[in-house]
Amino acid sequence: MIGFQTLFYKEMLRFWKVAMQTVGAPILTAVLYLLVFGHVLENHVEVYAGVKYTAFLVPGLVMMSVLQNAFANSSSSLIQSKITGNLVFVLLPPLSHWELFGAYVLAAVVRGLVVGSGVFIVTAWFADMSFVAPWWIVIFAVLGAAILGTMGLIAGIWADKFDQLAAFQNFLIMPATFLSGVFYSVHSLPPFWQTVSHLNPFFYMIDGFRYGFFGQSDVNPLSSCAAVACFLALLVAFATSLLKSGYKLRH
Repeated sequence: MIGFQTLFYKEMLRFWKVAMQTVGAPILTAVLYLLVFGHVLENHVEVYAGVKYTAFLVPGLVMMSVLQNAFANSSSSLIQSKITGNLVFVLLPPLSHWELFGAYVLAAVVRGLVVGSGVFIVTAWFADMSFVAPWWIVIFAVLGAAILGTMGLIAGIWADKFDQLAAFQNFLIMPATFLSGVFYSVHSLPPFWQTVSHLNPFFYMIDGFRYGFFGQSDVNPLSSCAAVACFLALLVAFATSLLKSGYKLRH
């Protein structure tokens, strides 16, 4: 496990050395979202009975930060290593594909959870938050971070330059995140768009995560957890197969 531990430690240092950029900046962005949307819509929108819009918004912003930063950690690490040419130093040691996968994704999960915790600590000052089912909060935060860390790994393997990685993030990750119910409940959408939202796995991550705070959600948390776990299993199988084959890494 020495190789795995070393690579994991390297990935942790990589984002922690520039914490102002990797942790501080996302927290500031989330606070700005909260101040703008909360101020404009606080007295005009009530999604759940007895829950103010600002309080409703906080879990969505926390989970959005977790997802985006988990993706950014693994994807940017791989693409930078490929472009600068130092990926060879990761591939030369006798590391299995599972050790590579575990180190990159676990570091992405840690960064996502650190940023998410920071966002919650800061934004919770603006709302009266409760913890109805804290275990659901932890479960969906970890599963969501693992999914986006795995997607970041896949994107980093596939991309050959920053433009391709940016396209993956801007045309897939960002739309899926913003259209997953961060700022609204899908029950407020027309029937067609409700159906489309239920095909988005990001919706289940955020909806289940929000249930842990309020005990209210658009979908039963057990169903959301099953959908998220199945999606993670598919991504893990695909990512580990790419690592095992050496696709765009060893060849």
